[in-house]
Amino acid sequence: MTHDPLLIAGKPYGSRLLVGTGKYADFEQTRLAIEASGAEIVTVAIRRTNIGQELGQPNLLDFISPSRYTLLPNTAGCYSAEDAVRTLRLARELLDGHKLVKLEVLGDPKTLFPNMVETINAAKTLVADGFNVMVYCSDDPIIAKQLEEIGCVAVMPLASLIGSGMGILNPWNLSIIIDNAQVPVIVDAGVGTASDAAIAMELGCAGVLMNTAIAQSQHPALMASAMKKAVEAGREAFLARRMPKKLYQASPSSPASGLIS
Repeated sequence: MTHDPLLIAGKPYGSRLLVGTGKYADFEQTRLAIEASGAEIVTVAIRRTNIGQELGQPNLLDFISPSRYTLLPNTAGCYSAEDAVRTLRLARELLDGHKLVKLEVLGDPKTLFPNMVETINAAKTLVADGFNVMVYCSDDPIIAKQLEEIGCVAVMPLASLIGSGMGILNPWNLSIIIDNAQVPVIVDAGVGTASDAAIAMELGCAGVLMNTAIAQSQHPALMASAMKKAVEAGREAFLARRMPKKLYQASPSSPASGLIS
């Protein structure tokens, strides 16, 4: 395959699949699934997962080594800019000055749809504070561009609601975001199976982030392996540029001239 790294904040990554660490049966199952995924960036919910802030409790870092993976602290469970900023500053202390983070500020606990007013406010504060911000957002092209202009290093529009498994519900908006972005566009939320990941990559997304689709499958490590292949296949199909669609017009696979008589 062509050398085709994912660049985030100037750093290259060989895998375009980013994975989460929640909803697994235990940390050992988490480890096995992440290894099978081939992911290099692993997101961690600071308010829900122990990475050292709870002494005496099982520590994710004993299973997912920061020397092997790039940890991506996130603000899952935050409903205000203030909470999100405080959470990521705590993560920076716990991880010795770590700067790459994922910002998400939720609007309500039922839909987990992003509150974009609070997200924009938090993004401004975090970028000014020296963080490299990857930001979860709605699939609004105008909002996505504003987040890029604020200085976010990646925009991460949802495909559908977090944990829904509904796949990409609005490919047209996603395409507009991709066409206008100068930073990586990474689908975040809503992927349910491998075909969803492949479609996201075929549209031109720089990567896909997922958690529930792997963790809540019947065989997480096997699903992680499937997602790895889907992301790679989708990216190759995007780079290869598909044939044009021809409505009501067939085209024979073999030559129509020089037939044997």
